Amino acid sequence: MPHTVTGHFDDGSVYQVQVIGEADRPVIGSARMAALVDLHVVESIPLTPTGPLRTVAGDDVATVLAVVHRYTRVLRTAER
Repeated sequence: MPHTVTGHFDDGSVYQVQVIGEADRPVIGSARMAALVDLHVVESIPLTPTGPLRTVAGDDVATVLAVVHRYTRVLRTAER
């Protein structure tokens, strides 16, 4: 199931993306967010503030959402 995420970057730019869980295109709707996710692929990231750690992959919705939450201010997330 895709997740729709609305939020903003540190500079105030607003985004809305769908996290679709495809390895070659993990998010659609924002080129800047897609670049942010690509930047962190293969890094370990905690899924919650206390863990567990998982390697970021485009086809892993949980890790893509963790990147989005960690590096931007998320205002709303909705599962479709």
